[in-house]
This record gives sequence, C-alpha cells and structure tokens, in this order.
Amino acid sequence: MNESYYVTIVLIVAFVLWRRTRSFYKPIRGDGRRILFPLLFMVPGLFLILNPNVHAPLYEWFIAAVLGLLLSIPLIWTTNYEVREDNQIYAKKNMGFIFAFVAVVAIRFALRNYLSMVEPETLGALFMLVAIFYILPWRIVSYMKFRKVAKQRSV
Repeated sequence: MNESYYVTIVLIVAFVLWRRTRSFYKPIRGDGRRILFPLLFMVPGLFLILNPNVHAPLYEWFIAAVLGLLLSIPLIWTTNYEVREDNQIYAKKNMGFIFAFVAVVAIRFALRNYLSMVEPETLGALFMLVAIFYILPWRIVSYMKFRKVAKQRSV
C-alpha cells in the first residue's frame, strides 16, 4: 500500500479522536439522535459488500462479522454519559476510549497487511463488514445509554 493510504487513515483517526475528546467538554444537544448519524454514513459502504466482483466464502463473512462484534465491545465499555452541574448530558471523560479506538484501528491495519493476498474488492468488502459490525452495535448501545441518562435526568 502506498503512503497516501496510511496518511489518509491517520488523518481520519485523528479527526475522530479530536471530535470525541472535544465532546467531553460540550453537552449533547437534543434527544441524542446525533449519536446515530454515523450509521447513515455507512450506507455507501454497503455497495462494497454487494459488489458482484466480491468472492468470499461464507465462513469469511461470518468471521468478519464476529470480529466486528468483538471490536465493538471495548468501544461500548468505554462510552458512557453523565449529567453535569448545568443539568446537561456530556460524554464521560474516559481515556480508555482513546486507547480502545487506537487498538481497533491498529488491529484493522495488522489484519489488512496480513490479508494482503486477498483480492482488493473482497478485502474492502470484508473490512466494510467488520466496520459495520463494530460501529452499528457501538452506536446503538451508546444511544441507549444516552437515553437512559436522559430519562434519569428528567425524573
């Protein structure tokens, strides 16, 4: 892989971490639906999975889905919300999230390099499936955690 790929990934990771750490200091507005917005950005990735040039056996799809679910666990554990003095809901400060997120990215890099013999379209589809299966549960559970805190705040 060329270095522009790695630079792009590092910039994306830096942006995500910057946004996440910034959210520690800003209240979450509204009813928390913004937590689910990244799921909409996953929709174009479905075209990678549905690409007719992707040829992967069923067990590879299953392994990709299970790996994604496993990668979602540390992200779910380290994402929490709290009500602060101003009665607003904030993401809890948790440096464990940063370590978990960087670990997920590092594991994906290692697997991508390890699986370099797989066709590019198939590899892209499998990694998109991994991403969907760790972002989808993480964001849904995060939304549920937010709603729980919001409900406790109003009681």
